Amino acid sequence: MPARVAEAVPSTAHARVLRLAVPGWPGNLPGQHLDVRLTAEDGYQAERSYSIASSGPGELVELAVDEVVDGEVSHYLVRVVEPGDAMEVKGPLGAYFVWDAGDPSPVQLVAGGSGIVPLLAMLRARVAGGVGGPFRLLYSVRSAADAMYRDEIDALASGDIEVTWAYTRAAPDGWGGRVGRLGPTEVAAATWPPDQKPLTYVCGPTGFVEAAADALVAAGHDPLRVRTERFGGR
Repeated sequence: MPARVAEAVPSTAHARVLRLAVPGWPGNLPGQHLDVRLTAEDGYQAERSYSIASSGPGELVELAVDEVVDGEVSHYLVRVVEPGDAMEVKGPLGAYFVWDAGDPSPVQLVAGGSGIVPLLAMLRARVAGGVGGPFRLLYSVRSAADAMYRDEIDALASGDIEVTWAYTRAAPDGWGGRVGRLGPTEVAAATWPPDQKPLTYVCGPTGFVEAAADALVAAGHDPLRVRTERFGGR
């Protein structure tokens, strides 16, 4: 489907939020993704998959892209693309890594870096719809400056939505918690206990997702209720 960049907004020093106008977009569920195809003037094409930060009806689709070192497409989307530029998208894609508002189960979200994008779509849908079980988010980032959507996430943290930040390299001033990679102890302390039978979504780099999912299962969570989505270089 033809798409055009409607807005490009910096999110961090190495990430941007892109809002694409996609005529005929059928809408998408929170947690789905799409494929972006770019075509150069010489005909060269490159295609990558990106999670969608928005959900529901409408023809404006939001992506958030974190630049990957030596990433061909992510560099273009973060550093080069401007409002008005054209591209193509295919989607929405994916039926496994989605949240159903009709499920009353507690929901646990675990994000590493730009893995927050599809989980933010779930958080937004939960707030907008006002239905569904309580949510908890565990978001691991290198530092506060590397956190995508930081202000919005902090604003969402109230009532049935709990947010726990984890910093792997540097914490903000006044932080009294631990700094370092998440281990089984930290994951268990910040997530729903297994007896609550939460539906869990884990998204981020492959190593992060595998470690977090393993920690959850080792703590007693049902593997069938731990859904994962991972990504590599782009």
